[in-house]
Amino acid sequence: MDFDMMVGGMTWAQAGDLARSLEASGFSGMLFTETGTTPWMQIAAAATAAPGLEFSTGIAVAFPRSPMISAQIAWELALNTRGRFRLGLGSQVKGHVVRRYSSTFDKPAPQMRDYVQAVQACLRAFRGEEKLSHEGPYYNLSYLPAAWAPSRHDHEDVKVDISAVGPHMCRMAGELCDGIHVHPMHSLTYIENRLLPAASEGAAKAGRDVMDVDLMVPVFAVPGDTAEERERLVQRARTQISFYGSTPNYAFQFDDLGFEGVTAQLGQLMKAGDVAGMADLITDEMLEHFALVKPWDDMADALLDRYRGVASRVITYLTAEDIRRNPENLPRWGEIASAVRAG
Repeated sequence: MDFDMMVGGMTWAQAGDLARSLEASGFSGMLFTETGTTPWMQIAAAATAAPGLEFSTGIAVAFPRSPMISAQIAWELALNTRGRFRLGLGSQVKGHVVRRYSSTFDKPAPQMRDYVQAVQACLRAFRGEEKLSHEGPYYNLSYLPAAWAPSRHDHEDVKVDISAVGPHMCRMAGELCDGIHVHPMHSLTYIENRLLPAASEGAAKAGRDVMDVDLMVPVFAVPGDTAEERERLVQRARTQISFYGSTPNYAFQFDDLGFEGVTAQLGQLMKAGDVAGMADLITDEMLEHFALVKPWDDMADALLDRYRGVASRVITYLTAEDIRRNPENLPRWGEIASAVRAG
């Protein structure tokens, strides 16, 4: 099982410096988010600085970009990282796609299906397997003159992953994609009882084994040997879980665990602007499901116990900010990374 760090919003120099530190400390790779900055140049800087790490986007926003653009970027990064890049795509929510990007957002699962198939058609054309010809309900691509086709290279098996939460997207990922970016707010109950059964249905439809679909799993990992040492990251985990949990579509995450009505309460507090009250609703019992709060020496075993045989990669959600605040903790995170990889 690989061990990555979730990062984003850095300068190129910061990305390179952090990548060198992570490679030396025993991490497997870096997952770059797309929020206020795009991930591509940060990945290029990090990959140049740390040739042993693996890189992914988690996630790059799909719909505002042409599938051709996404395929070209992935192709270029695969070449220049020598095959150490995976393209992770996600739909984002309608408000961002329509109001921030001024792009089309229809029904996200069918639109993402068409988008992924269009990206894969581009990649097949780049590999010379077939002429570019994709006709779908949202995307149509049929023109790739030789002068405009990217050059062939030795790392053409570009992995395409998507973020998936609900059954429609999970089934589609199982059918079409190389991997699934699991939502950071998840429990093992959700993965075992909802995500994997849906992904298995999709995989079976395509004649695949669901075990061939990699799961990339972000984790709210909070290490520390005392309650005081853990306090800040525990509060960050509560705050982030409460933010995600206020989304009506994620209410089942609480309901399945017996915490009915929490999403509605969180929604009311969010409307009132009571961020502290939202975090206070996330109890210790909830944290046991949605986070891992352990002493330093127990964290690697806890990650392996929960995710061994489930996750291809675990991705620490809070580590980057912990290291920014406490740079002396990097070697301890590196020990966890090495132990998880060895396990």
